[in-house]
Amino acid sequence: MAYYQQHPTVFSRNYLEKLQSRILASPYLALNNLNRDFVATKGFSVVFRRSHLATVAEQFPVFQRYLEKALQPDCNAFYLNPLLLKAGSRVDPHIDRSLRSYCKTIQPPDWVSVLYVSVPDDLEGGELVLRSRQRTVGQIKPQANTLVLFQGDLTHSVTAVVKGGERLSLVCEQYSLDEKELDEIPAFKLESRALNRDGVLQK
Repeated sequence: MAYYQQHPTVFSRNYLEKLQSRILASPYLALNNLNRDFVATKGFSVVFRRSHLATVAEQFPVFQRYLEKALQPDCNAFYLNPLLLKAGSRVDPHIDRSLRSYCKTIQPPDWVSVLYVSVPDDLEGGELVLRSRQRTVGQIKPQANTLVLFQGDLTHSVTAVVKGGERLSLVCEQYSLDEKELDEIPAFKLESRALNRDGVLQK
């Protein structure tokens, strides 16, 4: 594969509408818990090993069909997060390594998958830019119901949203870890600014 793939029309309209509705209604959706590269965005994150896919499906049944389609067979650890942008939001250039908070020696993921759940018709900006060694290798205009899979070692960013409503995507970093690294990754863990230090929803 050459840096990335795009797969259009991967799900039914009914599934996308349900996915959008459940994410936006989630009590975990809050100011993003990701790093400072994610400017004025909202989301939450689910960390899990492949051995606990059933737990993810139990806690978030609406994610199951996405995971069945998106997860790569050679990967065993995942960082899944809905990502909500609106006018004024952007994501600055970075390389994903979100599991590093659990395993300091971890390398970038093998793959990153992005499903565009909803994209407003009047969206201006919000494009995914992929770079390899300072060279742009992809600039992807988001299209609802398109699944993008790109190499995890690419520097990537999302251009500032200038105009339009909410742009919602579902992102999954996919890692292939050795046994020692995998032991340091939670089997299942939810991350959200809506949770307190004990992992309980704040009132």
